[in-house]
Amino acid sequence: MAAGTRPGVSIPSWASLPRDLTASIVVFLVAMPLCMGIAIASGVPPERGLITGIIGGIVVGALAGSPLQVSGPAAGLAVIVYELVRDQGLSALGPILLLAGLIQVAAGIFRLGGWFRAISPAVVHGMLAGIGVLIVVGQFHVLFDEKPLPSGLANLAAMPARLFGLSLTNLAGAELAFGIGLLTIVVMLAWERFRPQALRLVPSALLGVLAATIVTILSGIDVARVVVPASIAGAVVLPDAGFLARLLDPTNITIAVAIAFIASAETLLSAAAVDRMHSGVRTDYNKELRAQGIGNLLCGAVGALPMTGVIVRSSANVQAGAVTRLSAILHGAWILGFVALLPWLLREIPMASLAAVLVVTGWRLVSVKHVRHLFRDYGALPAAIWAATLVAVVTVDLLTGVLLGIGLSVLELLPNLRRLRLRIDEGQAGAGEYRIALEGAATFVSLPRLSDSLERVPPGAPVRLDMTRLSAADHTSAEMLREWLERRRASGTVVETLGGTGRFAAFA
Repeated sequence: MAAGTRPGVSIPSWASLPRDLTASIVVFLVAMPLCMGIAIASGVPPERGLITGIIGGIVVGALAGSPLQVSGPAAGLAVIVYELVRDQGLSALGPILLLAGLIQVAAGIFRLGGWFRAISPAVVHGMLAGIGVLIVVGQFHVLFDEKPLPSGLANLAAMPARLFGLSLTNLAGAELAFGIGLLTIVVMLAWERFRPQALRLVPSALLGVLAATIVTILSGIDVARVVVPASIAGAVVLPDAGFLARLLDPTNITIAVAIAFIASAETLLSAAAVDRMHSGVRTDYNKELRAQGIGNLLCGAVGALPMTGVIVRSSANVQAGAVTRLSAILHGAWILGFVALLPWLLREIPMASLAAVLVVTGWRLVSVKHVRHLFRDYGALPAAIWAATLVAVVTVDLLTGVLLGIGLSVLELLPNLRRLRLRIDEGQAGAGEYRIALEGAATFVSLPRLSDSLERVPPGAPVRLDMTRLSAADHTSAEMLREWLERRRASGTVVETLGGTGRFAAFA
């Protein structure tokens, strides 16, 4: 078994309790600043993000199809929520989330989870990169205790003036807030670079915010701070008289479909990434969709932020040694306990410090490494899809960028239009070996069937993957095959590959 992987179980037990308890505390410490920061980046009060974190932990954690995945407010939806709240007001968020949750539940019931995996990785990473750019250029202005401008391009254009407007001889509000933000970023980056191995699980975002808060309190400087209600119950906003009318608004229905689509894609891709981190229970994608839908239904009912499965908190969960879903559930309970008992402490956190956390988070979403990998291994078209999606997200809007990327992905089908069919022959081959033979073209059209076949292979069984008659594959299917092979081999399973020329040569 590879380093960092281990068997997992989905049912909590006394034996797993110590590891789940420890992991839940680590995830709680990672989640607190992110829940508040993402809420602020979304244009809503920070307590709305905390409520989403509580629901994502306690409710979705208990129902999830990916036991080690953690759910909560996601940076990937911050941009679309910000624009929604700016254009329609905070009261429109609840009905839209209720609709989005219903769509996700229906998608899970009708077993559409596998189709979200067929979305091109170039589109997903291009979308995340575009979101990262928008978060960075928007939160850059919050570093100065100012509000973001209405669009990504406007935020980008105003950045030089904001920076050159600082005065080192007249340290006023903007200069002090920017200094607090820089302190947060420096502490985060320094900790990640120099932290001792024994303290590797201590989250850098927590230390950055803690350092900035202590400096702000001790120096007595006047900067904007987080505003939270005295009671978490005061943050709950139940449906009002106009809720039903907003629920039936065609514009809101369109936005709900977009949120459901993007949240589902991000959740299931995050779940796939979590599966690669351990060798235990695999994700039930349709069950995960239903759980996320229920979570977003509840968030809509109480006026909180939308949620997805989130990779940063999920990876922290796995790395901290979580064994069952109890860790995710407990992290939600810790958030609830903290905001119920210590709301005064949250009010001491500088807004610029949370903006700094989001700037670092957004910057890391822009993965140039991934586009280099696409270009090197799959050619210019996937890299162009990534770039086009990113540019459209930044210059137009999130939904347009995603739809453009998906439309461009269809171009990969053109060379194989006459042979799109993929035949999969699978079954036991004797001596405990499992055989899968592929014939035809593997494209995103056939990816759900291919994925289901690969996941049916018994754990630990030797596998023979025959690709001698596999004539072509788009990069979406090739990526999925590569990740599956890497995961099986990392767990110590013998995998023999036959054939595999061109982009499949590395599989052998």
